Amino acid sequence: MSSSYHPHLGGVEEHVRQVAAELTSRGHTVEVWTVDRGERLGAQWVDGVRVRYLPTPLPARKTSNLARFALTAPLALARWLRAARQLRPDVIHVHCFGPNGPYARVVASLTRTPWVLSAHGETFMDANDLFGRSALMRAQLRRGCSDADAVTGCSEAVADDLRGAYGARDVSVVPNGVRVATHTTITSPADATLKQVVAVGRLVEVKGFDLLIDAVARSREVRSLHVVGDGPEREALQRLVRRLDLQDRVALLGPRSPEDAQQAMANAALVVMPSRREAFGIVALEAWASGTPLIATSLGGPAGFVTDGVDGILVDPQDARALANAMDQVLSSPSLAARLSTNGLESVKRFTWDRVVDDYEAIYRSVDRP
Repeated sequence: MSSSYHPHLGGVEEHVRQVAAELTSRGHTVEVWTVDRGERLGAQWVDGVRVRYLPTPLPARKTSNLARFALTAPLALARWLRAARQLRPDVIHVHCFGPNGPYARVVASLTRTPWVLSAHGETFMDANDLFGRSALMRAQLRRGCSDADAVTGCSEAVADDLRGAYGARDVSVVPNGVRVATHTTITSPADATLKQVVAVGRLVEVKGFDLLIDAVARSREVRSLHVVGDGPEREALQRLVRRLDLQDRVALLGPRSPEDAQQAMANAALVVMPSRREAFGIVALEAWASGTPLIATSLGGPAGFVTDGVDGILVDPQDARALANAMDQVLSSPSLAARLSTNGLESVKRFTWDRVVDDYEAIYRSVDRP
C-alpha cells in the first residue's frame, strides 16, 4: 500500500517499484495498492505487477466534507476489502503513511493480516505539511506505530522522528537502494575542468535549492549549476537567479527521466544535495553510482550513511559560506575529488535493491502468523 505510485515520480514511488519487482523476481505474488488521486486509473499492470488505484476519502472539519465522507468512505473501504479478499495477502506493507494509512489499519484489522509500516520521511518532508496541518493524520500515525506488527524507517533520522513524535518503540532502519542498471548508463566521463555542479530533486522549499544558488553566487570555483527537477518553487528560484545576476551560471533544466538525471550527474564535476532536512537522500546513492564526488546536507538522513571526508562532504547548507567553501574545496582539488569518487563507488555497493529486499523478507518472516 503506497501513498503514491506510477505514473507519478518520486523517491517513494521508485522504492516501491523496485521492491515490488525484486519480490516478484523471487517468486512472491505481489500487488501494489495505491491512492486514486481522482484519475480513476482502476487496475493496471506496471512492470508485470498488478496495481490497483483505490479511493481514500478522509474526514474534514467542514460539515459538507463530513457529509461527503459519510457517503463515500463505506464504498471506498469496500473496494479495499474486495482487493484483500481477492488477493488474500500474507502481509500488508504500507509505504509512506498518508491517506493510505488509515485504510491499511482497518483492512489489516478486519482481515487479521499482519502489516508493516515503513516511513519515508513523510512527517517532515511533505511540501504540503500534511502532518503539521492534520491532527487526524498525526493521531492515525501514532495508532499505526502502535498497531503495526513491524515499523521501519528509511534512515535513523526518520526512525528517531517516529520514536520521538509518534511513540514508535522498535523501529528498524531499511534504507533506500539504487538500481544496478544506473552503473551502466554512463555514456561519457565528466570533464572536471568544466567545474559544473548538478543538483537533482523536486523544487520545494525543504530541498534547499535556493541555498545552493546563494552559495554558487559566493563560490570562486563553480562555473555552472544545473538543477534537474520541477516543482512549486521553480518561479521563485528563477527570480533568485535573476536577482543574483546568475543567468549565465545557473540553469533550471526542468524534469528529466531517471536515466537523463543520472547522466547529468555523471557528466558533472560535483553533485550537491542542499536539503534543509532530508529523510534519506537517494540522490546521494545516484551520485555515488555515477562516480561523481558528492556534497550532502548534514541535516537528516545522509549523515547516517555518508562518511564526511571519505565518500562525501557533509555540510549545513543553511551556512552559504560553508557550502560555497566545500564546493570550492572539491573543485580545486583533483586528488580530493578522485578520492571521494572512488570511495563513493565502493560505498554504493551496500545499497542494492537486493539487500533492501533481504531486509524486508526477514521482517515479513518475523511478523508471519500461523
